[in-house]
Amino acid sequence: MLLRKIEMGARDSVTCSLAFNSTKYDDHRSARFIARVCAEAGIVKAMTWMSSLEGSGVGGPPDPKAAAMWNRRAAEAGDPIGKFNYGVDLLRGSGVAQDVQTGRKLVDQAASLGVEVAQQLAKANYDLSVITPDVEE
Repeated sequence: MLLRKIEMGARDSVTCSLAFNSTKYDDHRSARFIARVCAEAGIVKAMTWMSSLEGSGVGGPPDPKAAAMWNRRAAEAGDPIGKFNYGVDLLRGSGVAQDVQTGRKLVDQAASLGVEVAQQLAKANYDLSVITPDVEE
């Protein structure tokens, strides 16, 4: 039913958020389809979800460039989580050229918007091992 709604043109945030269930039920093809359609329609939460799917390789090969692109689009749309995620991408150079100055700026913006993990990272002088020790090792 959800796929049918999307195919018929539904692009509202409620419909798009319900599509998360596709991932929970291991229907990764549908999850990617719905997330992409919703993200391309400008649903910001779908952008961060699409980034997660691309970055983790759920339903397809991991694609750090695509993940960073979706994080950038979410950040540009003003989403605090998008700002944080894209800031971390820039700090790491994951999927994009490393840009520590811009990465810190975006993390600081996310922190000022109440993103707790961004606040933790800024307090730790942007030491990424504070938020993802397993990735940084």
